[in-house]
Amino acid sequence: MSFKALLFVALIGWGAVNWWHKRPVQSAPVAGEPVQQIHAGLPAVSVGAYQVQPFAQFEVRARVLSVASYLLGRGSDLAPLDFALGWNRMSDAAVIEQLNISQSGRWYHYRWGHEGPPIPASEIAASSANMHLIPSSASVKRALESVRVGERVEIRGKLVDVTTADGWSWNSSRSRTDTGGGACELVWVDSITVLPPK
Repeated sequence: MSFKALLFVALIGWGAVNWWHKRPVQSAPVAGEPVQQIHAGLPAVSVGAYQVQPFAQFEVRARVLSVASYLLGRGSDLAPLDFALGWNRMSDAAVIEQLNISQSGRWYHYRWGHEGPPIPASEIAASSANMHLIPSSASVKRALESVRVGERVEIRGKLVDVTTADGWSWNSSRSRTDTGGGACELVWVDSITVLPPK
């Protein structure tokens, strides 16, 4: 067998193994709302060139709707992963299967067909979110990287704003119901737990 043929077979095998490990998981819906508690005076953390200022304790239990990795662009070294998360009816497979969900350019997109949204659009916006995730340690980063679409997760940490000495800034959403630019949560992740699928 030629080198090119061997390489082709190896790439196909790698792709199959990667798909198997990352294939979507079927799980039960997740009830409840994210919890954020504003706290003044939380200490800032320096991460390389970034100054990370927490402003709220944060906890969310949700289903992972989509995962996007970022290697390029400012902030990708700080927050290399985004999770689109859904809770309540936006974690129900019967609803999710009627939506086209994707991520790109740090945005989370959802679309529906000609029959209209499976639940009110306002509920979709209020029961799902794109979250930029800043791992607090190498072990948390590895745990985030191992999460699969469809899994139920519990994330604990803090909502943060980020600045740099040259004036660049990246701010977290403060609202559960906002949409469009600035609507994503910027989360300092202290821990992530994959919950049983039920």
